[in-house]
Amino acid sequence: MQLLAKRVDLIKPSPSVMAMSRAKELIAAGQDICNMAAGEPDFATPRPIIDAAYQALLAGETKYTAVDGTRALKDAICEKFQRENGLAYTPDRISVGAGAKQVIFNAFACSVEEGDEVIIPAPYWVSYPDIVQFNGGKPVFVVAPASQGFKMTAEQLESVVTPRSKWLVLNSPNNPSGATFSRAELLQIGQVVARHPQLHVLTDEIYEHLIYDNAPYASFAEVNPGLADRTLTINGVSKSFSMTGWRLGYGAGPRQLIKAMEKLQSQTSGNPASVSQAAALAALKGSMDFFDEWRNEFRRRRDYIVEQLDGREGLSCPKPAGAFYVYPSCARHIGKTTPAGKRIETDTGFVLYLLDEYKVATVQGAAYGLSPSFRISFATSMNIIEEACRRVLAACAALH
Repeated sequence: MQLLAKRVDLIKPSPSVMAMSRAKELIAAGQDICNMAAGEPDFATPRPIIDAAYQALLAGETKYTAVDGTRALKDAICEKFQRENGLAYTPDRISVGAGAKQVIFNAFACSVEEGDEVIIPAPYWVSYPDIVQFNGGKPVFVVAPASQGFKMTAEQLESVVTPRSKWLVLNSPNNPSGATFSRAELLQIGQVVARHPQLHVLTDEIYEHLIYDNAPYASFAEVNPGLADRTLTINGVSKSFSMTGWRLGYGAGPRQLIKAMEKLQSQTSGNPASVSQAAALAALKGSMDFFDEWRNEFRRRRDYIVEQLDGREGLSCPKPAGAFYVYPSCARHIGKTTPAGKRIETDTGFVLYLLDEYKVATVQGAAYGLSPSFRISFATSMNIIEEACRRVLAACAALH
């Protein structure tokens, strides 16, 4: 009798996690790797958050909590949405999970029926399609190339909506491209959604504070208040507070969906870690004065990489408006041959060449649904970034 369920074959290991793990293995083995695959800030979690977690431990906050978050944390999340996004939520419309990924999984597990379509603009975060497929849904990809700023248009959305369309996934700022939708663009997309009552919107706003050049940030639900009951807004503390390992994400949406997600979580993981909830509470209620320095440093790194790579040695590297990734095109190197005589057939081959021959870890564009490209994270030190850029350019120059 076969042990594993067939549905396991519907998903694959996260390519970005695999790339990061491989880089760490090579570093542990003593190799000089420039790890540009990590999707997490390299700054330490702010000290007041750590202190709050420590005090919570001392106070005995180490027991079970409500399944989908304490009332105090849900209140703080509601206050955050009102203060920063102009969105009015009540605690019964909030779900807290062990990372934004769990909240997204719960939402699709509770709402996607066999054969339902989920519209996903490409490039996309690697986990969206697999979560959809694992829950019986059908990903419908909409390619948004660099020529349109890596952003799906309202016209493209209209062209793919069918009676089976259940969800549209928006991620702004985007992983891997850093593309960020403007208010006008979100309004146009909302107008399409409004014409199709069967369509709901999952908007992943985990990178909302990582916006550069003084550009304003817009939340889909705030721009389209008439669609509030058809929108699930996803966020968390991992990127804005450098708390990736604390595993704490949250979502705000329709009561019916949130209640179902609570029921599912009660039979899967139970509550997020109590100490992580205490830390997240301190993060959301505390000052973000520290973040200007972080943002300025990320912008400095972004500008350096774009200046070094864009238009040089056959690379095209658009400047991202948000997040901490660049998404260069390596199209001009597909079909070339390495000094060892190996032909580069795909962006996966290009990324392996960078890692094997020049010790630079990146992630292939195929993982994000838009090739031939590769993702470089600039959530690392300038010393590593400078060396990585030098190696990438040298690698490209060596191809023939």
